[in-house]
Amino acid sequence: MYEFLEGKFEEITPSYVIVDCNGVGYIVEISLTSYSHIKDKKQGKIYTHFVVREDAQILFGFATIKERELFRQLITVSGIGANTARMMLSSLSADELVKAIINEDSNTISKIKGIGTKTSQRVVIDLHDKLQKWEFSEQTTSISTLSNNKNRQEALLALQTLGFNKVIIEKTLDKLLKENENLNVESLVREALRRM
Repeated sequence: MYEFLEGKFEEITPSYVIVDCNGVGYIVEISLTSYSHIKDKKQGKIYTHFVVREDAQILFGFATIKERELFRQLITVSGIGANTARMMLSSLSADELVKAIINEDSNTISKIKGIGTKTSQRVVIDLHDKLQKWEFSEQTTSISTLSNNKNRQEALLALQTLGFNKVIIEKTLDKLLKENENLNVESLVREALRRM
């Protein structure tokens, strides 16, 4: 229904962006991968996938068409819903996830929060052949210049949005920042998802 939204980014967080399209604000759920692409932009284009459920209508957004395509492939797998697919794309970049699928590395996939051994094996079986022609990018994640406190707050918000307990999140983030105080928001969230 909605192919993309283009406009001013009124608010950007690690879990959602509000896009002002000619005076109408759309809240769009995003992954950490998309956040890393748009976090420093004032406006732009978000490719969308519209999900209608019994209790909600949700727009999921992606910085690239490739990430959206991977999201759409993931939700075709039995047991993977839209929120789980977003969690997967927040835990691993699109390229890392595709490499794991192509290399039949279900162990890497099963380390993602909420993905068990059976589900990770199903992802590999269902998507292995479909993703063989995936073109990998050479992009590297940019280093954030935000202060540690702001990084911690944004990571906390993102993880709470994904449904984790605030006390557990705070303990995990504090431990991560103690180990490496230079972690940016994306790294904090990814590492926390691996450890919680």
